[in-house]
Order: sequence, then C-alpha cells, then structure tokens
Amino acid sequence: MPPERPTLAAYPYVTPITTRWMDNDIYGHINNVTYYSFFDSAANRFLIERGKLDIASGSIIGLVVESKCAYHAPLAYPQALRAGVRVDHLGNRAVTYGIAIFSEEDPLAAAHGHFVHVFVDRVTRTPTAIPAELRSALESIRA
Repeated sequence: MPPERPTLAAYPYVTPITTRWMDNDIYGHINNVTYYSFFDSAANRFLIERGKLDIASGSIIGLVVESKCAYHAPLAYPQALRAGVRVDHLGNRAVTYGIAIFSEEDPLAAAHGHFVHVFVDRVTRTPTAIPAELRSALESIRA
C-alpha cells in the first residue's frame, strides 16, 4: 500500500458519491475499476456545476487521456462516500485533477490519484483552448 493518505482538507471541491450494490466485487469491497468511475463523475460534476460545461450540446468536451489510482483502505456498499477534487496542473488545453475518495467518517483518503482531461472540439476532436469561464472555475480549485 502506498504510504501517503491525503486528507479531505487538501481538496477544495467535495461532492457526495452514492455507492451501488453492483460496485462490490466478490471479495466484499468496491472493485478497483469503480474508483475510476468515481473520479470521472466527480470531475465532470465540478465542470458542469461550476464551469458551466454543457456536456450534451456544447462545442467543447473533455476527453480523459490519463488516470491513476492508489488504494489505501477498502470501502463497500452501502457506504456513503465523498470525492475530493483539486486542480494540480492547468495548461492551455488540458487539466490534471488530483482526486481522492473518502468514506463519510474518515478524513483520510481510501484511494487517491489523478485524472487528465484534454479539451477538444466536439466535432473535430482537435485540442482547443479551455474557455474563459471554465478556466476560471478550474483556477478556483487549483492546488
């Protein structure tokens, strides 16, 4: 197990995560691949709520190009969870989020990692500059 367990205080944006019965694997804990779904949901919730990203019909979308997760403690359905999100690096067309998953009762991360979005034109899929309103939202949670 990695020695570092980030604390909830290290993440300026926190959102609830609802676990589902299907998240558990045969070993009785949330399966490792589910954490990537949690990361994706938390980052996109932030973009929609704070950055006003129009995921259905906007001209710009974010594509995941890299992700990583380190696991520290098991979690299981029906635990209520929290995802902490921050911006670790903000470029012209890409953002690297630091994201961690916490149980409701523990301020130490059960898992943490990073997630990279490259923003592209919806139609051509060519990289494009992060729009000003979205950039401003991302700056607000920069580490």
